[in-house]
Amino acid sequence: MKTHLHRSCVAPMMDWTDRHCRYLLRLISPSILLYTEMVTAAAVVHGDRQRLLAFDHAEHPLALQLGGSDPSEMASAARIAEQFGYDEININVGCPSDRVQSGRFGACLMAEPGRVADCVAAMKAAVRVPVTVKCRIGIDDREDYGFLHEFVATVAAAGCEVFVIHARNAILSGLSPKQNREVPPLRYEYVHRIKRDFPQLTVVLNGGIRSLDAVRVQLSEVDGVMIGREAYQNPWFLAAIEHEVLGGSAPEDRTAVVRAWIPYVEQQLAAGQSLSAMSRHGLGLFAGQPGARAWRRTLSELAPRSGAGVEVIELALSRIEAASAAAAELSAD
Repeated sequence: MKTHLHRSCVAPMMDWTDRHCRYLLRLISPSILLYTEMVTAAAVVHGDRQRLLAFDHAEHPLALQLGGSDPSEMASAARIAEQFGYDEININVGCPSDRVQSGRFGACLMAEPGRVADCVAAMKAAVRVPVTVKCRIGIDDREDYGFLHEFVATVAAAGCEVFVIHARNAILSGLSPKQNREVPPLRYEYVHRIKRDFPQLTVVLNGGIRSLDAVRVQLSEVDGVMIGREAYQNPWFLAAIEHEVLGGSAPEDRTAVVRAWIPYVEQQLAAGQSLSAMSRHGLGLFAGQPGARAWRRTLSELAPRSGAGVEVIELALSRIEAASAAAAELSAD
């Protein structure tokens, strides 16, 4: 099994993996590959590029996820993204939302593998960084392995070497995006079989991975794993992945992460960002620890207030430290 950049990744998640979230996750795991929220190619080409694409250098390695289906426009957006310094451009062929479908991109493109292949070819001709694809195992009633195999074969022939596969079907009508992440059954065996049938490709499995044991099991079958909601709701999970899977050095503890986070928060506040825009991404940092509820309540109640600053984070941290001290005293007794 290959060792590569995609061994462990954090999924692109709308409204979650913005630049503030990614900076915090990078403090927890120095090595994991991060993905942006999906940005449409049209927005990149015609919109405010600085707002859409700017990121902190500390976020590397970082992939931009693009949504679109016009090869020329996708190539133009990829070229712009490369100039901003992204390490990879990923094509969204997995999102099932109605809004995405109306724009003719996302999971509905699995029905058009030739169009996805054309996008890959145009983008690869435009940039030097890797062009990758994130897809589902199928759409609607197309649940047969042959459908996925044909899609991968067609897109790989255009030069795509990395496939991130969410191991669920996408139901394009009748289920919300949230339900699409939970209702269709996981079929890991489809993704494993793709790796066996296309050993030359880098195959990354996404969907339902919430423990180190699950990570290890999947890495015995595929090249990499992509963590979604667990990375956001319990971000300290990434510290275990950093140490146990990637062989890197994770922070000493969660409080060390907070102390390293504060200078970034101060910098962003000075630039006009609100505290709540950043603090919302840290609500799960102490999940399962003494004081976790006080941490969440302090940030949730005080951060949205006008003029709120790092003193709110420091107060929340003091409550965590007090709870930890009390728990240690109880265990000593």
